[in-house]
Amino acid sequence: MELTRRHALSGAAAIAATPLLPSMTARAAAPVADKQAPSFYRYKVGDIQVTVVSDGRNTFALEDSFIVNAKKEEVNAALEKAFLPRDIFTIYFAPLVINTGGKLVVIDTGNGPVAKVNSKGANGLFADNMAAAGFDPKAVDMVVISHFHTDHVNGLLTAEGSPAFPNAELLVPATEWKFWMDDGEMSRAPAGRMQGLFKNNRNIFDAALKRKVTPYEWGKEVAPGLLAVESVGHTPGHTSYVLSSGSGKVFIQSDVTNNPNPFATNPGWHAFFDQDAEVAEKTRRRVYDMVVAEKLMVQGFHYPFPGLGHVVKDGDGYRVVPAPWNPAI
Repeated sequence: MELTRRHALSGAAAIAATPLLPSMTARAAAPVADKQAPSFYRYKVGDIQVTVVSDGRNTFALEDSFIVNAKKEEVNAALEKAFLPRDIFTIYFAPLVINTGGKLVVIDTGNGPVAKVNSKGANGLFADNMAAAGFDPKAVDMVVISHFHTDHVNGLLTAEGSPAFPNAELLVPATEWKFWMDDGEMSRAPAGRMQGLFKNNRNIFDAALKRKVTPYEWGKEVAPGLLAVESVGHTPGHTSYVLSSGSGKVFIQSDVTNNPNPFATNPGWHAFFDQDAEVAEKTRRRVYDMVVAEKLMVQGFHYPFPGLGHVVKDGDGYRVVPAPWNPAI
């Protein structure tokens, strides 16, 4: 039978006008195994399966002080060059779930359930999207934290304040742990954002988790195939990773840059959230020169989803070339 446009339109109108029967229940389709979905993206590094899980995004008005060593008009010009709107900025969040074959490992945990409520569902979505990807938080063996900012640690707790990954070993950078748990450092913290970060970290790691953590050192594997790499400046103990299996390798850059437009294209720009901006810039250039030279794939926590690509040199800065979308692993 030939379905004409008139028949299609009349059929669609009839369906729209027909109420659902009381006995019918709307059900969301379960994700097909090894297929992609809007909230998560899977790929392989050798024998290791990586699932990038979206925690959502945060879009906000661009303030004059957002980049401390560039004028707002310069920032707007960079955004326009990247075909992005003026006067607003978007930050993306993408924790990882890694299946090594023997261990299920989470890297960073997103903004957490309180942020989901406060943002009206714009972010704080890691737990929901992790479940949509088929993962049970009780089955997670290890949670690896790159640094102690809220968008990386707040997902360690449920909405009720209990551990979100109750059976997992919690691994944290030793230098990062020492800084944020130092009472002297906390007493010297400037009022505002830094004092808030200390309070938030103490609430999570003291009150809820009772300091049950395993500090790890740079230059060592923290999970099978996962090497911890020093990348300080953003915070005193900020850590990135190299994930390796067989001939496969990817650099997990954490917050070496935020959104690569404009922070990769303009690596000398200093964001207000970099704790030591001068050191962060040196780290950014050193890391990106390395990944360019070695032609490493890069996974960016704050890159536009799913955040996987290559970095190439572009003038005085760098450009991220997104990896081709793969509909199935």
